Amino acid sequence: MALLGKVALITGASSGIGAATSILFAKLGAKLSLTGRNIQNLEEVARQCAEHSQHGAPFLVAGELTDEADVENIVKKTLANFGSLDILVNNAGVLETGSIENTSLEKFDKVMNCNVRAIFHLTTLCVPHLISTKGNIVNVSSVNGIRAFAGVLAYNISKSAVDQFTRCVALELAPKQVRVNSVNPGVVITELQKRGGMDQAAYAAFLERAKTTHALGRPGEPHEVADAIAFLASDAASFITGANLPVDGGRHAMCPR
Repeated sequence: MALLGKVALITGASSGIGAATSILFAKLGAKLSLTGRNIQNLEEVARQCAEHSQHGAPFLVAGELTDEADVENIVKKTLANFGSLDILVNNAGVLETGSIENTSLEKFDKVMNCNVRAIFHLTTLCVPHLISTKGNIVNVSSVNGIRAFAGVLAYNISKSAVDQFTRCVALELAPKQVRVNSVNPGVVITELQKRGGMDQAAYAAFLERAKTTHALGRPGEPHEVADAIAFLASDAASFITGANLPVDGGRHAMCPR
């Protein structure tokens, strides 16, 4: 799964799956452009990447992906620094709890703007450069895009949209030899749920319950999703496009009994 010399832009790189992916890509020889909102966390991830990289410290561009000017700036500065782009990892995302009875338009818009609109915008800007290198895209979706779960309606909708976006763009770019795939994690131990409003006690109960909602009997770790992202981004997956790959301990295959 070597990524030697490949230029990769990774969003949401300051924590969780994005951080784990950045560190793994550094180990695999990629040249990194990392973006996130928390510059302090981003710098710490960059420090860890530099420990494993033959290319030195990653290039950092802080920004808010729901801000169109920031997105344009991220792409512009990445291309100015590296001159090309081989891999786009659309990882950044947010979660808000709520059902059809209590999800406000404000919450719905927040989730859709970050999880769908921002991915659409960033991808449109990167596609011409990915065509030039015959590169590829990996979108970070969720098992929530494959299966329905109560209480996170806007998030479910957004991840279903990411899966369809993945398949459609894969078909559109296949004639130009640009591959597009997604990974669909189950519960992974990150800060996502806490940022979505879950307190510490509820989060602990949530992780405990994950032992029964995932066939393998546990939640996942960020590095396990990063491994799948690296595989899809590498030449080892050269004949895979339009795939939505569950990395969820078997949760997508489970049914209540």
